This record gives sequence, C-alpha cells and structure tokens, in this order.
Amino acid sequence: MFLQALSTFTKKREIAACVPSIPKASQALYDIVMDSNEGINQTPSKIKIFFSNLMEKSKAKEYFTWNLLKILFLGQGLSMLLCGTAISSQYLADDFAVNTPVLQSFINYLLLCLVYVGILAFRQGNDNLLQILKTKWWKYLLVGLIDVEANYLVVKAYQYTTLTSVQLLDCFIIPVVMLLSWFILRSRYKIIHFVAVLMCLLGVGIMVGADVLASKQQGSGSNKLLGDFLVLGGAALYGVSNVCEEFVVKNFSREEFLGMLGLFGTFFSGIQLSILEHNAIANINWSWQVVLLFTAFAVCMFGWYSFLPLVIKISSATSVNLAILTADLYSIFFGIFLFHYKAVLHHSEFSLRSYNNFQASILSWKDFRIHSSKMIFFN
Repeated sequence: MFLQALSTFTKKREIAACVPSIPKASQALYDIVMDSNEGINQTPSKIKIFFSNLMEKSKAKEYFTWNLLKILFLGQGLSMLLCGTAISSQYLADDFAVNTPVLQSFINYLLLCLVYVGILAFRQGNDNLLQILKTKWWKYLLVGLIDVEANYLVVKAYQYTTLTSVQLLDCFIIPVVMLLSWFILRSRYKIIHFVAVLMCLLGVGIMVGADVLASKQQGSGSNKLLGDFLVLGGAALYGVSNVCEEFVVKNFSREEFLGMLGLFGTFFSGIQLSILEHNAIANINWSWQVVLLFTAFAVCMFGWYSFLPLVIKISSATSVNLAILTADLYSIFFGIFLFHYKAVLHHSEFSLRSYNNFQASILSWKDFRIHSSKMIFFN
C-alpha cells in the first residue's frame, strides 16, 4: 500500500511539473480524476478481498472438496448410462413394438451372474461363493426379488407413459432412500433436508397431475396414470435395493453384492420371463436394429450396476441419487430431438425438472450425513 501511494504521489508531481499553472477549477477537476484513477486501481484488490471474506464466512472451501467434485463427475457418468437404458427402452417400445421388460432385465442379471459369481467362485476363506450362500442366501434372495420387480415396474412404465415422465418421477427414490437410511443405516438429517423432501414430493404430485390432464386431453384414458404409478412403485423398490447395496459395499464387498444380485436376479427374472413374456418374445420381429437396441440396453445397464457400488462406497445412496438427477435433463433433451415430443409439454416438464434440481441442491449443499451403518440385516 505504501509503494502504491508513493507511485501515485510521484505521478501527480510529474503531471504538476508539466503544467506549471492550473486554474483552481482545473485543479479541482484534476484532483477528482486522479482520485478516480486510484479507486479503479484499488477495485480489483477490493473485489478479491470481498470474495475471500465471503468464502471464509460461508465455509465454501469445506463443502466444495475434491471428493465432492469426484462424486459429481462419476454421477454424470452414471446419469449417461441411465439415460442410455431409458432411450433404448423407449425406442424398443415406440418404434419396434417390443415390450419385454423382463427379458431386458434378465440379460443384465445374467451378465452380472457370469462375471461376479465367477469372481466369487475363485475366492478363498469367508468371502467365497459357498460360504456366502450358506450364511446369507435368504437375505440376498429377498434383495434379488426386490431389485427384479423394481426393474420390471420401471421398464414396464415406458409402455404407458413418456420417457421424460419416467425420468422426472424417479426422483421419488430420494425421500425413500432418506427414510430408510434414517431407520436402517442410522443416518441423520437436518430440518432443511426434510423440507426439501416435501418439495420433492410436491413436484411428484404436480407431475402426476400434469399427466392426468394430458391423458384426458389426448383421450388416452388412464394409461399415463398407470405408467406414473408403475414408476413410483419401482422407485420405492429401488430405494430399498440402494440402501441394502450401500450397507453391503461398505461392510463387505462390491463383488459379493453384484454376484448375489446377479445370481438371484437371474433366477427370479427367469421364472417371471417364462410366465409373462414367452408369447411376447415369440412375436418379436428380430432385426439388426432390435438386436442393437437390446445390446445397448444390456451394456448400459451392466455398466450402471457395476459402477454404482463404487460411487456409493465413497459417498452414500442418497448422494448418488442426487447426483444422477441430471439424467432427467439428458432424457428431456434426447426426448426432444429423438422422439420429437411436443415443445409445450417439455416447457412444463423442464420447469418441473428445474424445481426438483432446486430441492436437490438444498439436500446436497453440505455433507449432512452422520453415518454409523448399524444395519444388522446382513450380519
């Protein structure tokens, strides 16, 4: 500051030396100009000090850590995989009249079974396949059944409602995961987080109401409403599966959860496939496009299941479900350009998506979990 004042004083002396006689009015104008120049020179430093003080008072450095950025980045990868499953399902249902949600899930579970059960089979000690089946088979059987039905309900919903409705309503998983984490994982939240959950539920209600009105206007009866309830049921079951997954990957291993899920998921989806969809599979007009869409769905879903435990392990089921809310935005954009949805519908849906992202930002602003993981279900 001393050097800056000295430099300014020197400049004034130099200018004064060049102008030997200045009237009083001109001298006053000169002083105003020089003072304004000093203010301009000090403005960047004042702004820098202001934002430094703001960062310190808000403790933003404590929240915006490298770990948070890593979770957000990995969450975007999961969002793209989730969006890929949604787009391929929508194409199969709309363009090729292929309505086989159980078959699509069965392929994914079979891949999980082949990869991760194979890994468990070569392990030694208490983590090998036989030991896990002896002690925990009935617990993973229940988790497998829940996950199979969650996949079935959500994929089935694409037959009755739009891609964006499915993606908007799946945010219902957030309050489900928070509720289960509170009682099962002993997680604790603040009042503002419960307020945000109420906002989320309000957004779900608005979306369902909008679909009901759209169904009446388009004469599609209760199809959209049925699709909405299928999504909500699937989201609730997904919440149960995610909380169980969080406990297992943090206390046992990712391979154990995925292997058992693949094993029992293949078993239940195989039974359901033979009962519900044997006629639908026989009526599929197979082409390279259909095969490509099935492959895209299987790859995206397998990637989703494989990478989800990695992100949950470094964060939580709640944080992951908050991070992947951007999949809804991706789905809206793809829906506009690929499926040519009406713009008027997307204005309202985009507003609802912004509303849900707002309440998500309230939930994810700081690491509010006090996580003790005292769940005894898998012990």
